[in-house]
Amino acid sequence: MEFLKMEGLGNDFVVFEGPLDPSPAEVARWCDRRRGIGADGVLVVTPSDEQVVAMGYWNADGSAAEMCGNGLRCVARYAVERELVASSEFTVMTPAGLRHVEVGPSLVRAELGPVETGGDGIELAGYDLTSVSVGNPHAVAFVGDCYSVPVEAVGPVVEGDPHFPERTNVEFATVVGRDRMALRVWERGVGETLACGTGAAAAVAAAYRSGRTGPLVTVLLPGGELLVEIVDSIAWIEGPATTVFSGLV
Repeated sequence: MEFLKMEGLGNDFVVFEGPLDPSPAEVARWCDRRRGIGADGVLVVTPSDEQVVAMGYWNADGSAAEMCGNGLRCVARYAVERELVASSEFTVMTPAGLRHVEVGPSLVRAELGPVETGGDGIELAGYDLTSVSVGNPHAVAFVGDCYSVPVEAVGPVVEGDPHFPERTNVEFATVVGRDRMALRVWERGVGETLACGTGAAAAVAAAYRSGRTGPLVTVLLPGGELLVEIVDSIAWIEGPATTVFSGLV
């Protein structure tokens, strides 16, 4: 069975063309960085018609997830490169709903859908968190220096706290201007990643709502820069998505 290894800002994926419904054990084996291919997750792209493809996503631990922003951009690039769609603008059917994507020569712009900011003042592990939904759950903390946060220690504590019955992604954001933010992310079922599209959107949505930034923000992640825009409570992201190599499993 053929796969592609793809990445968006260092957030990397094993990508298969569907239909395919991998088991949690298969996903975990493929994502293992020492005994498998190595990735943050597995994507399955299933053709539907000339303007629609379906996306399935599984975290590295084998758990299914509702949405993955960088994964969505990789799915869009895959669909265009494999000629599964008739144009560079089309729709991806995700577990969180239909999402519009636009594939350019170097960058992919993708709609993540409605962003809902929830309660503030959730205090865990010494951090004040804001809950945000981008089709998947997030908890955002604004800090003076995200690079000094012990993400590997704090992330799993927040991820598994009873406040978040489905577990949560965790963002540590430092606002450096009205249109710029530094961010580190602990991804649910994965660990700290080089980038997280929905995490970036969640952090910008929370910052915009609280007056810390405007609606258009460049987010500096360990893997590179991602442009996030909030338009009428809808999140859009724009950044690169590339194929690394192909192989057989």
